[in-house]
Amino acid sequence: MKAITITSAVLFILLWIPLTGQVTYQQFYGRSLNTANTGMYVLGSWAIVNMATGIYGWARFEGEKKYFNQMNFFWNTVNLSIAGFALYNNYNTDLSTMEAGDMMQKHMNLEKILLINSGLDLGYIGTGFLLKHFSAKNEKRKDMLAGYGNSLIIQGGFLLVFDAVMYGILRSQRLDFLNYAVMGFSSGNFILSLGIKF
Repeated sequence: MKAITITSAVLFILLWIPLTGQVTYQQFYGRSLNTANTGMYVLGSWAIVNMATGIYGWARFEGEKKYFNQMNFFWNTVNLSIAGFALYNNYNTDLSTMEAGDMMQKHMNLEKILLINSGLDLGYIGTGFLLKHFSAKNEKRKDMLAGYGNSLIIQGGFLLVFDAVMYGILRSQRLDFLNYAVMGFSSGNFILSLGIKF
């Protein structure tokens, strides 16, 4: 009898310790949304700074610098729109109405978008270098092509780093979540799922 009590106590402790502090799907997706929101604040801040300096440079400078700042302004109106739209959607997300699978799918969709965007970012950088190359052969549009090219290289470079960092953080959050046991109740049914770390 004493051996059964000790065994039961040891099993309870072994099961209780790893399960304390476990994260639910709602907590996981809430953290995912917070990370996405932080990223959108970074993107929006970058956009506002570039739009402000772009307007100033567009009005103040001539030649290549004028077109560099002009493209920075135009490019970042899109970035600010993306950040604003994403923040609006994220803050209007009601986690209590979402199923666990939907939360994970939305998280993974964001990861996929960031990977696709990283490929596009490389295209922006390449286009920037191509415009700079064409500027040497087109005397009439030399300043415009060089200015736009430099802007695309800078903006594409920032977005490449931004998308890669965001992807890395979100992927890490997902893998950390999936590497541990999740225990909870859903619609009155007891659910235990184990994640195995390799």
